Amino acid sequence: MKVITHAGGVRPEWWAVFRRAAVAEWGELFAAVRERLVRRKFAAVPLATAATALVLLFSVLQHLPGGDRLVSDVGVVKAALPLDVSLLRTPLSLYVPALDLPVWGALVQVFLVFGVAEIVLGRRLTLVVAYACTLAGTLFARVGVALGPQHALGFPRWVAHVRDTGPSAAVVALAVVVALRCRAWWTGGAVVLAMALEALVLPNLAGLEHLVAISAAVLIAVWVEVFGDYWPRVLTGVGAAASVAAQRRTRAVITP
Repeated sequence: MKVITHAGGVRPEWWAVFRRAAVAEWGELFAAVRERLVRRKFAAVPLATAATALVLLFSVLQHLPGGDRLVSDVGVVKAALPLDVSLLRTPLSLYVPALDLPVWGALVQVFLVFGVAEIVLGRRLTLVVAYACTLAGTLFARVGVALGPQHALGFPRWVAHVRDTGPSAAVVALAVVVALRCRAWWTGGAVVLAMALEALVLPNLAGLEHLVAISAAVLIAVWVEVFGDYWPRVLTGVGAAASVAAQRRTRAVITP
């Protein structure tokens, strides 16, 4: 089955169906990102640019003589470390790429996903989601090691000494929150399904941390959806009530 285009050409019907589905899934997201980028260029995504630069910086540093020690001291998290040390290092651990993965993949993921999230969610919520979900994964690793291998969610003791860094948990979490915010249900479902399959096929620390990050991301998305405008509405109402009361007092003073 084929359809006639406005230009007089012939296009397969499946293409029209795909186009309508793509517009329904990504139309709102594409319009928001395109409008901001056209108007402000790279100035629209300073957070994504800075995050990408940090990933590149740490990648270069950890391959320099003595650089690996510096990166380890400021940004490498392991479940064997004291909790306070892990908490202090967690913000920077997000930008320390894994040694066994190509850094260009991390750079592309961070710039694209952080950039889209920065435009759709705003910088503050983007940072909250990225750090909260990364922290959730980091704490889960400690709980898993404490539970031990006899538990379904536990890990052997040697996992406590595995380097637990990288932006992947934050990237996955942000992708899910953006999908939920833009009502891109199929995209969000695809991300969750891919991470679940990863955890089944490669049952390691990273795979389970991704699922934990997704769970935290869904909770944050639901909270923002339900309560995000609650306090602004309350404050607006209080301000309006105070303004009305002040006007009444002014009339009372003026009226003899």
